[in-house]
Amino acid sequence: MRITGWLVALAFALAVLGCTSVSSIADESKQPPNILWIITDDHRSDSLAVFNRYATGRDESPLGFVMSPRLDALAAEGVFYPNAYCNSPACAPSRASMHTGKYPHRNGIYGFRRSHHSADVSSELVQAVMKNHGYQPAHFGKSGVRIFPIDKINQWEPAGHYNPRVTKRSLHESDGSDFWFNSPWGEVDGKGMVIGTEEVYRYPDGSVKRFWRERKDQPLTEDDLAKRKAIEEELDILRTYTRRNPNLIIGGVSSNTTWNTMDAATVKAMQRYLDHGGSQPYTLIDGKTQAAGPDPEKPVFIHLGFSAPHTPVLPSKEFRDKFMGKTYKVPAFDERELELLPETLQQMHNDMNFSRMTDAEKQQAIRDYYALCAMVDHLAGAAADSFKAYSEKHGRDYLIVYVNGDHGWHLGEQGIEAKFGPWRQSNQGSVIVVSSDKEKYPPGTVYDGLIEYVDFVPTFYDAANISTSAHPGLDGFSLRQIASGEAVQRDYVIGEFNQVRGERAYLRTKDFAFSMRARPYFTKPGEGYEPGERTMWGLEAPAEEVEMSLYDLRVDPDERVNVAYHAPYAELAGFFRDKLGRIVLGDGRVEVDWTQENTYHVSDFAPGAHDRKLDIPEGVVPEPQLPSAYSDLLSAE
Repeated sequence: MRITGWLVALAFALAVLGCTSVSSIADESKQPPNILWIITDDHRSDSLAVFNRYATGRDESPLGFVMSPRLDALAAEGVFYPNAYCNSPACAPSRASMHTGKYPHRNGIYGFRRSHHSADVSSELVQAVMKNHGYQPAHFGKSGVRIFPIDKINQWEPAGHYNPRVTKRSLHESDGSDFWFNSPWGEVDGKGMVIGTEEVYRYPDGSVKRFWRERKDQPLTEDDLAKRKAIEEELDILRTYTRRNPNLIIGGVSSNTTWNTMDAATVKAMQRYLDHGGSQPYTLIDGKTQAAGPDPEKPVFIHLGFSAPHTPVLPSKEFRDKFMGKTYKVPAFDERELELLPETLQQMHNDMNFSRMTDAEKQQAIRDYYALCAMVDHLAGAAADSFKAYSEKHGRDYLIVYVNGDHGWHLGEQGIEAKFGPWRQSNQGSVIVVSSDKEKYPPGTVYDGLIEYVDFVPTFYDAANISTSAHPGLDGFSLRQIASGEAVQRDYVIGEFNQVRGERAYLRTKDFAFSMRARPYFTKPGEGYEPGERTMWGLEAPAEEVEMSLYDLRVDPDERVNVAYHAPYAELAGFFRDKLGRIVLGDGRVEVDWTQENTYHVSDFAPGAHDRKLDIPEGVVPEPQLPSAYSDLLSAE
C-alpha cells in the first residue's frame, strides 16, 4: 500500500509530497496520552474537501459544493485514512463492532437489538479495558451501543464504565438543545406504554413550540395538525418519502442558533467536564446531575458522539445560509438498475426511493445535508481545540481519532436516500488520526490502503501501551502499525447486517464489490430460529436464493450494473461467495439469543478463512464486459 504525504498551505490546498514513513517505535517510558474519539453519524466522506481532493483532485463533492475547513486542517495535522470501511451499515451494529473491536459475525451483534455481558461469548468493551488500565472514560452525546448488563437490559442502563455519561437524551432535554422527540409514557388500552411522539423545537429566546406527531391514546386534534403545519412552513421542513418511516426530517433549518443545537450541547458538555479538572464537582449540562471533573494526574479517554448529520437534518441558519443558492448534481439513477438487483435489494430501494421526491426537494435534501455537515465540521474543530488545550495545560500527550461517519449515507445513489445497503455509499467512511507525537502520526500524511472500523480499539491500546491480550479476540490492527507496514495489509474489507431486509454480508476489494444473503432468515437468533440453525445455507443454497450482487469497480465505480448473474462473471461471483461465506459463517461465527442469559452457538468449520488475502485463481477474473443492454447506464447523466 502507498503512504503519501500532503502538506496543507491553506485548509483546502493539499499537495502530494511523496512517501513518508511512520515510526513503529513505542516509547513505554512516556506517560499514556489523553485520547479523544469523535464519531459522527450517517456522514458521507465527500462532505470533506480533504477527501474530495484525495479522490478527484477537487474540493467539491461529485454532487457539488461542500465546506469543511476545520476537519481539513485537522487532517493536515496527522494521518488521513480515506479508504475506511464500517463493518455494518447501521448505527447500532457498526458502533458495537467499533467498541468491541470485533466483526458482527464474531460479536454476535447484527442489527438493532439489545445485547448483554452475561453470555460466555459476550465481547469486552474498549471503555472497560481503558478504565482497568488507569484511564478515566467519559462519554458525551450519542453512544448507539446497545450492550447492557443483563439485569438492566430492559432499562437500557449501561455497565457504568463511563463517568460521566452524558447521553443524547439528557442533551436533548437540556435548555441548550434545539430539537428533540418527546415520547411520554401513559396508559393505552390499560397498558403502560408510549402514548405517542411529540416534536419539540426550542428557540433562542427560550421559548418552545411543540406538536403531537402521532398519538396512540387518542386521535390527533385540529390544533396538533395546525401547529405542525405552521412549524413545518416556518422551518422549511422536508420529510422523507420512505415507506418505512415517512416522518424522517431530511431538510429544514434549526429553530435555534449554531451553539444552541443538540450537537453543540455535546461539545459544551465535554468542555464543561474538561474545565473542571482536578476532580472538582460540578453540575452537568442537564442542570441536575452532579459529577466530578477529570483528575489531571490520570489520562482521559473521551468518547464524543455527534448525532448529526443523521436525521433530523436541521442545520442552523448560520450554516444553511452559506449553502443557499447552490445547485447540486443529483446522482444518476435509472429504473433499469433495479432489473439486475435481487428481490431484497429491490425491496430496499422501494422502502427508501429518492425518486418520489420532486427536483426541488432533491436539491433541498442534498443542500441541507451538506450544510449540516459543515456545521458538524465547525463543532468538531472546536471539540478538538478544547481537548488539545486541556492536554497541553496539564503536560500530557494526546491522540485524537476522528471517524467521519459510523457508516455512510446515500443522496440518490442507487436511487435511495438512506443507508443499510451493501454499496460504497453505505459502507465507506474516512478517518483522521492526530497525535502530539508527530513521529507516530506524521502531519500531512495520507494512507490510501484499506482500513476497517475494527481497527480503532487496537489503535487506542497501541497509543496507551496496553497489551491486546487484555482484550481477547480483536479483529483489527493499530492504525499506526497499518500505516507503517507492521500490520497485515488487507486485500479486502468485510461487513454484515441483519435489519430492514434480512441478513446480508458484503466483501469489498479495490476492483470489486460483492454481497450475498448469508442466512435465510429475516429475523435474528431467538426470534424465529435457534442460534446456529442452518448455518451452511449461504454456501449450499442455489445461487439465485442467496441473492448475490457483484459490481466491477474497474468500469462501474458507482455500482449501477449488478453482474453477479452475468455469465462472464459467474465463476468470479462463485469465488467471492465461497470466500465470504466461509468467513462469516465458518470462521468463528457467533450467534446468540440475547433474550436468554447464555444461549449461543459458535460455528468454526472454516478456521483461518479470514486471511485478508484474495488469491483469486488465474483465469477467474474476466475482462470487463457488462451486459450490453445496460452498458449505456455508465455514461448516463
